[in-house]
Amino acid sequence: MRTFHIKLKGTPRESIIVCRKNVLSKALPELLPRLKAGGAIVFTDSNVYALYQRQIDALTLPVFVMPAGEEHKDQTTLFALLQAMAEANLRRTSTLIALGGGVVGDVGGLAASLYMRGISCIQVPTTLLAQVDSSVGGKTAIDFCGVKNLIGAFHQPSLVLADPTFFGTLPPREIRCGLGEIVKHGALNAALFDKLSAQDDLSDLDFLASVVPENIRIKAEIVQKDPNERGLRRCLNLGHTTGHAIELAEKTLSHGECVLLGLLYESRIAERHLDADVGYLQALSALIKRVLADPKTDAASHARLALLDKKNTAKDKVTLAVPVKRGEFALLELGFREYEEELKEIGQTL
Repeated sequence: MRTFHIKLKGTPRESIIVCRKNVLSKALPELLPRLKAGGAIVFTDSNVYALYQRQIDALTLPVFVMPAGEEHKDQTTLFALLQAMAEANLRRTSTLIALGGGVVGDVGGLAASLYMRGISCIQVPTTLLAQVDSSVGGKTAIDFCGVKNLIGAFHQPSLVLADPTFFGTLPPREIRCGLGEIVKHGALNAALFDKLSAQDDLSDLDFLASVVPENIRIKAEIVQKDPNERGLRRCLNLGHTTGHAIELAEKTLSHGECVLLGLLYESRIAERHLDADVGYLQALSALIKRVLADPKTDAASHARLALLDKKNTAKDKVTLAVPVKRGEFALLELGFREYEEELKEIGQTL
């Protein structure tokens, strides 16, 4: 078992992150007396509930099940959950348990931040992606007006329970999705990059279980220094400007796959515009191509969607967080037309 404590600047709240096995049968039942005393609700989706209904029902807490899928990460689901929380008579001392992948964590965290101006949230991420990324750091959101994560808040979970036994139920594509964020962390941390590069089978479940705590530590240290994304934390957006544009346009690709595609394009942009370590960026691109089933996409046709990215600070300009050297990143701002042309030229070489 590995435990991390995150104390954020300027807030009294501390997040505790615990990596351990069998959280549904051990960790959560151990917490039940406290949860029932203060009031609690379990929030999950239809896929997770179908897999773990027996363990969830054994907690004898109110349960709200949303339809699975990013398309339901919206205001309808959010307000239905808030209504269920009110009907369960939750109080300011109550807890929402978000049991699922990134969508459940995002919607559940946002609901917890809004209900009675903020109640406690326990994140139990069931996907590789959620364990290494979205469950850590307090970002919560729903998609709105066709824009990903347009409405949201920072709301740190009181507890995150990361259990590698959930990986055994994940299809290969979900593993690949999680590897997208793991490779991104590798671009920020030289030791992790070397470990990933040396691993023959990146989808091996034992290997993934061994690197989850390391990924959590990398993200937790960054969040601790910059909880509200004013400076350093922007490095966690590597690949995300282009990746989010692809994700909005191509509904068949997962978030992690889009991040990898974005990182592939943006690494090449960094080569062309900055004093970057070309050999390192080529090694990073090779690592990305080991994970992606097909690294080809027409990113240029989706370029205008990058103007919706929240990092942008000026009209008709696109801000990218790009890798430049081992463990180093930079912010690069390009005019839209130049950015679009870069995507066209790079896409022809992939």
